Amino acid sequence: MVELFVSAFITFFVVIDPPGCAPIYASLTSAASAAQRRAMAIRAIVVSLAILLVFAMFGEKLLGALGISLDAFRVAGGIMLFLIALEMVFEKRQTRREDRAEKILETPEVEDVSVFPMALPMIAGPGSIATIMLLMARSNGFEETAVVLVAMTSVLLLTLVALLLAGPLMRILGAKIEAVITRLLGVLLAALATQFVVDGLKASFA
Repeated sequence: MVELFVSAFITFFVVIDPPGCAPIYASLTSAASAAQRRAMAIRAIVVSLAILLVFAMFGEKLLGALGISLDAFRVAGGIMLFLIALEMVFEKRQTRREDRAEKILETPEVEDVSVFPMALPMIAGPGSIATIMLLMARSNGFEETAVVLVAMTSVLLLTLVALLLAGPLMRILGAKIEAVITRLLGVLLAALATQFVVDGLKASFA
């Protein structure tokens, strides 16, 4: 169970990337008061948790209704996570997030950024949704399912802390240290994504 928790925690941490969300949130909420930033951070995490729980509980039924096998989803999800890992290693993911944040800032009528773009697509985006569905598909029994959900919730709580401490966190980490951490996590995610693809192909051709 400990190994499952560590594996799930690392996967969610890499995909959601709390340190990477912090500078984006700081830039999006620079004009907001401390109370407003706190409220939007909490709202973003609650919305993200709700979205991921829906896909955790009903994702498999949704795939069945669409005629998609779990093994096919494992392969597709693994490829998607691998592409995210490549973006992290070559520092393209953060650039894309920053471009999206700039577009939001250019729209003056947008004030509450908790749902868009923070909850969707930055926190509970395609990568996070694919991850929770893949991990839930690999879980056997109530205990393993609970471990995966606890790991996901733990990462979301860390993300909340990162959003609340976005300003000080960025000053402590600095751009260079954040870039190094992102690349290391990208390599880890690439390995985990490859394992998802291998598992899906093995089961498909067994």
